[in-house]
Amino acid sequence: MKSKKAQKDKLTEKELIQQVWIDYQKSNGAELKDKLILYYSPIVKYVASRISVSLPSNIEIGDLASYGMFGLMDAIDKFDLSRNVKFETYAVSRIKGAIVDELRAIDWVPRSIRQAGRELEKSYQALQLELRRAPSDKEIAEKMGVNIDKLYEIYDKLSSSSMMALEEVKMFDGPSDDRLALIDILEDKSLSDPIEVIENKELQKALSTEIEKLPEREKIIVSLYYYEGLTLKEIGEILGITESRVSQLRTKATIGLRFAFKKSKFKVK
Repeated sequence: MKSKKAQKDKLTEKELIQQVWIDYQKSNGAELKDKLILYYSPIVKYVASRISVSLPSNIEIGDLASYGMFGLMDAIDKFDLSRNVKFETYAVSRIKGAIVDELRAIDWVPRSIRQAGRELEKSYQALQLELRRAPSDKEIAEKMGVNIDKLYEIYDKLSSSSMMALEEVKMFDGPSDDRLALIDILEDKSLSDPIEVIENKELQKALSTEIEKLPEREKIIVSLYYYEGLTLKEIGEILGITESRVSQLRTKATIGLRFAFKKSKFKVK
């Protein structure tokens, strides 16, 4: 009996927020917008928490949430209720975009790390085209003219700076602001919304194909980290390697995935 009442209350809440949406899109009233912001604000905290995991400790989650609130407000202003798409799905992309844009604007990544990232990507891409497979660490180090320890140091710096995160994918033929994160197109086994399934199907297939081309250990790390949600430490325990080495291999795998999408019809920023 209690369960039925809870279900009824939950349904009533959904109906109420739906009515707020209808009224807001008719009038653009500030009070109605405030109600929507308050209702959906937990999404901002969720997105900020996910992003903060791969950022340096000096980046405060509160700051990320502040940036994300602008994305939420923008999403509320631009959301089209008639499209029958879940607002949460649309808002996550907007919120994440606002946070990433602000991080780029304050340019907290040192120039030396950006330069190292560009050199590493350039060497990786040249070797992959030449060898027609993912290059080894030794091959990358030789191409860059550094020793293996220096290469590992570069991996560590890139990983901590989050420059090599599975960040944004943009379809060439889509709207200018229609962005998805690669991490958000990994298949979600619990996903049941048919619209979301259709929207993400092509990207999921493309990403899965590229993951299969990675060396076995890198493939396992990507799958465990992004699909299963394991931490780097937990993955290290499973594979019998250090957390630092897992981080390095994840960074290398991400470079390969980003390059693969640069060659495809998708654009990675």
